[in-house]
Amino acid sequence: MTLAANKNLSRIQKEKRSTIKKAALEVFAEYGLRGATLDKIAIASGLTKPNILYYYSSKDKIYFDVLSGLLDEWVAPLHEISPNGDPIEELLGYMRAKLTMSKQKPQESKLFATEILHGAPLTQNVLATSLKKTLDEKVAVINKWISEKKLAHVNGYHLFFSIWAMTQHYADFDIQVRSILDQSEDDLFKDAEEYLTSVLLRTLDAKAP
Repeated sequence: MTLAANKNLSRIQKEKRSTIKKAALEVFAEYGLRGATLDKIAIASGLTKPNILYYYSSKDKIYFDVLSGLLDEWVAPLHEISPNGDPIEELLGYMRAKLTMSKQKPQESKLFATEILHGAPLTQNVLATSLKKTLDEKVAVINKWISEKKLAHVNGYHLFFSIWAMTQHYADFDIQVRSILDQSEDDLFKDAEEYLTSVLLRTLDAKAP
């Protein structure tokens, strides 16, 4: 049995696994699942291939572990949307959280995008179950806000799709963005936040003409 099956990991073992996943993220983001190899992950992590196999039985196991953690982070801001908060502020806060993720974790965003573009072979079940359940719950909240005339009439699902597209673009297509805009990273994301805020305010304000 490999150590990957053991949930009672020591601090050092957890650190080793963390090192492997961090290196694997870089390799997977650059080469994709097919192009990535255990040898490349070993070089990036500074560990030997046998050492990696002590913690993970295969490349696919590492990939799934990395993606699982990434998906948890990706979904987390959705859970923060409170039905008891101000609707517009809650949704603007969600947009800002997603934009911050694009700024701080572009590799993670690109890896997730690559997984989706390839048909989500390892995460399809999660997307169709836990993500859908969470999204359904948040769309129900939006629909309640609309019925209370706190938000303009919008399709909640397409609103979230739009927020994902508008925020993740800055990570997934960062080369395109930086080729066009000659700005520092901080200025770029400051301008992006201001623009997306104005777009969402016009879209969500129930009092807007």
